[in-house]
Amino acid sequence: MSDETAAAGPQPATPAATRPARPAATRRALPAAGAAGSGPGAERVRGAGRLVVVSTPIGNLGDLSPRAAEALRGADLVAAEDTRRTRVLLDHVGASVPMTSYHDHNERSRTGPLLDGVDAGQTVVLVCDAGTPGLADPGFRLVREAAERGLPVEAIPGPAAALQALVLSGLPMDRFAFEGFLPRRATARARRLAELDGDPRTLVFYVAPHRAADDLAAMAAAFGDRPAALARELTKLHEEVWRAGLIELAGRAAAGRVRGEVTVVVAGASTDQARDLAPDEILGRVRELVATGMSRKAAIAAVAAATGTPKRAVYQVVAEASRDPGDDPGLF
Repeated sequence: MSDETAAAGPQPATPAATRPARPAATRRALPAAGAAGSGPGAERVRGAGRLVVVSTPIGNLGDLSPRAAEALRGADLVAAEDTRRTRVLLDHVGASVPMTSYHDHNERSRTGPLLDGVDAGQTVVLVCDAGTPGLADPGFRLVREAAERGLPVEAIPGPAAALQALVLSGLPMDRFAFEGFLPRRATARARRLAELDGDPRTLVFYVAPHRAADDLAAMAAAFGDRPAALARELTKLHEEVWRAGLIELAGRAAAGRVRGEVTVVVAGASTDQARDLAPDEILGRVRELVATGMSRKAAIAAVAAATGTPKRAVYQVVAEASRDPGDDPGLF
């Protein structure tokens, strides 16, 4: 993504008095800064400036709310994760406003200037590529520092893939935990999943399509064959939801390339789930991973890391099973 401002216009620290006027149709303001925010009396307001966090469609432009469209048209500056993608959205609502990029690689350097603009009276709107800023996307740092500086912050709700997938999963929604993306490295990923193994809440993960097979295999190793759902391309033409056990989902992902934005929802742990695994359960989890195409060595390491069982102990269980004449030689 480019770090350059995508359209000519005032930079975040430019005082409101020096901004070039826009046509009245594009300056329809949000409610006065004192009328809404993070809580009555919680913020120091010097002018009409405010930070507005706007949720955007995750695939269908028709999901953009009228209030979100009004916020975009009334902004002095839009801070976007990808200015090229956000330009499509701005054109859709008829918003002729300047943009600047705000993403993982520049948020540390851009946060201060953006908030200086808010302090000077600007309305700065924050958006991400799709969904709600701050949920596995840039935004947390900007909101936190705005609150620390006593600047008005508003949030305009809208689509979020995590909630959409949860609703479609058919799994319990009374208690759930959003875990975002798992670590890329196998050891760190297994450690994170091991921490969640006993959590009774429904778990929601974002998954990169090219890592779907590995992530699902790791989940199967950590959680066993729990009920789960894989949702892809939500709200788009090719929306699809797979509902099955983790083992089947891991196998389907390994058999064919998963395309598009992916969210995985996994049932929580049973309240009576044992923390120490019996040898048969250890062996079962290794078998499940081998069946997805993972090597025996990798499966042993994954189960050991996910369950906290010493790797030597897992290897011993597998080695004894391989010497059993009644065992399936195809797996071991």
